Amino acid sequence: MNRDEQQKKLIHLTVNGETCSLHVEPHWTLSKVLRNDCGHTGTKEGCGEGACGSCTVLIDSVAVPACMILAVEQEGKDIETIEGLSKDGNLHPIQEAWLEEYGSQCGFCSPGMIMSTKALLLKNASPTDDEIKEALGGNICICSNYEHIINAVRSAAKKMAKEQI
Repeated sequence: MNRDEQQKKLIHLTVNGETCSLHVEPHWTLSKVLRNDCGHTGTKEGCGEGACGSCTVLIDSVAVPACMILAVEQEGKDIETIEGLSKDGNLHPIQEAWLEEYGSQCGFCSPGMIMSTKALLLKNASPTDDEIKEALGGNICICSNYEHIINAVRSAAKKMAKEQI
C-alpha cells in the first residue's frame, strides 16, 4: 500500500438515494468527490470559498456549499445534488418553475440556486420575498435578473403546494 492509499479513509454516503462507498483523502471537499468520484457534475464549483453558492447541495435537507465541506466528515449523511431532483425523466417542480420563469441564463449558478430553493421550500412552503432573498443570499448570479429568480421560487412554491393536495 502506498502513502496516498494509507491516508485515504473509507466513507459511506447516500447520494441521491444511492449508497456510495468511497476512499477519500482527508482534505478532499465534498464538491470534488461528488464531481470527480461520483460523477455528479451538476454540482458546480465557482469560487472554492463558499461565497458564490454554485456548489450548493443538500446535506440532510440543509443547503450547504459543498466546496467548504470535507467529504470525510459526511460519513452516513444523506446528500442530494441537482441530479437527484428529476424522477423518471420528469423535471422537479422547482426545475419546471426555473424554466418557465426564465430563472437562469448561462446555467452555471442554477444548480446551487435550485438546491437552495428546495431547502427553503422544505422548511417554508409559502415564503415571503424577504425569506426568498435571505435563503438565496449565499447564491450569486451575474447574468440573470434576480426578479426572474424570485418569480421562479414563488412559482415553484405554488407547484409544490399543488402536488401535495
